[in-house]
Parts: sequence; C-alpha cells; structure tokens
Amino acid sequence: MKEAALLTAVAVLVLWLVWSIVSVRRLVRGLTDRSWQRPLWWLRAGSVSSFVAVAAWLRGAFSGGLSISDTCRYTHHEPYDDAYWEEHRHEFRRLFPLHNKCNEHFDLVPAWVNPTIVACAVITVVCAAVLAGFGIASLATKARKETGHDPG
Repeated sequence: MKEAALLTAVAVLVLWLVWSIVSVRRLVRGLTDRSWQRPLWWLRAGSVSSFVAVAAWLRGAFSGGLSISDTCRYTHHEPYDDAYWEEHRHEFRRLFPLHNKCNEHFDLVPAWVNPTIVACAVITVVCAAVLAGFGIASLATKARKETGHDPG
C-alpha cells in the first residue's frame, strides 16, 4: 500500500513538474502579449510558485539524508554533535522553518530554502487573490446582464 502511495505521489509531482515547465514558458510569453490580464495566467503563476515552494521544502526537509551523522561527517566534513541534536530535536522536527543542524554552527538546510518558501507562499496568495478578483468581477458582470442594469 505504501508503494502505491509513493508511486502516486511521484506521478503527481512529475506531472506538476511538466505543467510548471510549460507554464513558465507561457508566463514569460504572457508578459509581452498582455495575457497577464486573463485568469489562466494567474493560475499558472500560482501553480509554478506553489511547485517551487514544495520543491524547496522537500530539498530542506530531506537535507539530512538517511543518516544525519554520516551526512555531517562525510559529505560536509562537519562534526556531528549528538547532544546538541537531541537537545533541539523538537526544533528540527517542525514543518517550518526548516532546520537540521550538525552542530551549533552548521545547518544542513541551505540558507535559501526558508526565504524561498515564504516568497513563493506570498506569490501564491497574491495569485489566489487576483483569481478571486476575476471571479467576483465575472459574477458581477453576469448579474448586471441578467438584471439589465448596465452602467454606461
């Protein structure tokens, strides 16, 4: 059962990656042909931003590898302080902000991960707000047409 869930998650991420690659190309083109005035452009921007946030989070969450002590010692050539890690275990287990320290001075999570997650979350919220604005404007236009009140 776990294998099926993992396979499904990987398939969803791969499809989201393909969608994001296509969307980036269309987003850039949309800046020149003014398609940013359409809802689909904002949906693409929000989707790409969300994908980047998830990818950054995954990069940070799995920064320790399978063995944190081995990753510290052999990959980064940093001493692993087991007492420090045990003392701050609750901090390293949080979903955000991500930290996974070898010792007091060295974090396995790259410095760019947490700011990237925040920036992408803000962009996604802005895109959702713009999409909501498009929806409200569309409903208002339909309501005006149905009632026959067309300011003009």
